[in-house]
Amino acid sequence: MSNNVIVERERGLGELERRIAELREASAAQPLDMSTEVAALEGRYRQLLAELFGTLSPWEKVHMARHPARPTSLDYIARFDRFDELHGDRHFRDDPSIIGGFALLRGRSVIVIGQQRGRDTKENLKRNFGMPAPEGYRKATRLARLGARLGLPIVTFVDTKGADPGITSEEHAQSEAIATALVAFTTAPVPIVATIAGEGGSGGALAIAIADRVLMLEHSTYSVASPEGCAAILWSDAGKAEEAAARLKLTADDLHRFGIVDEIVPEPLGGAHRDATAVVNATLDRIDAALSGLTALPAARLLEDRYQKYRRIGQWQAEAQEEIERVH
Repeated sequence: MSNNVIVERERGLGELERRIAELREASAAQPLDMSTEVAALEGRYRQLLAELFGTLSPWEKVHMARHPARPTSLDYIARFDRFDELHGDRHFRDDPSIIGGFALLRGRSVIVIGQQRGRDTKENLKRNFGMPAPEGYRKATRLARLGARLGLPIVTFVDTKGADPGITSEEHAQSEAIATALVAFTTAPVPIVATIAGEGGSGGALAIAIADRVLMLEHSTYSVASPEGCAAILWSDAGKAEEAAARLKLTADDLHRFGIVDEIVPEPLGGAHRDATAVVNATLDRIDAALSGLTALPAARLLEDRYQKYRRIGQWQAEAQEEIERVH
């Protein structure tokens, strides 16, 4: 039994979907006109979709971002014109939870990097449930530096609960690997576009999300910690994750309002997995448009604008403190 609340809701729609398909098949196989019955069921189906998914709470969006059928980084990369994967961090090993290499997007040469989770237990174990080890971040750093050296724009797809927290990763300098990746993306003198495609958890997400333009899918999440982790830290009770999700302001609307995310990519009712092809193509169109605008800027302007973009985050707190000091 899945513990994903979105998947549980979809189970109730499954029987109705099967019934509609059966009626369509029966209508095509015999001379009976069943269009009225089909139309009635389709109307009921749309009504249920709206009731179940029309308005989602932050906690429900967390589960939507974790949906097992949600498009992964590889689903996006598969729609590029070409992808030549590069492996390894040139220090220790290849980390399958981060994929990347040379690619063509709408005829444009780019470096693409994505965090990759699995579809089933076997693939999740192979890819460590999308939680990169230091070797993964060192691979991302290597690719970012390669893009900078060759003058190629960088495209990233963020989808991770966070960096791998295991003892081996700590022994292999996880924090240093993330910090080095942050420096590499901050200083790369080429256009960078990042897309929050699923979960964006903690520094494990930020490590490849420093960019000139940050896109975010409508039902993705992006926060300093997972709701469960936040609840465990604040209240010593991971069971308060739903309350933590509401307080973290981790939705696309929240982050766009704060200026952390530049653009929201809409999803169909019920989530991106309900029309994955359309969502992937629309996202790639947005990325291509962003790159078209950025490539016209000189490197010095890119770097300065990127620096100012991240300096502005949280600036309202400094302004509030200055106002308090002025009044008193």
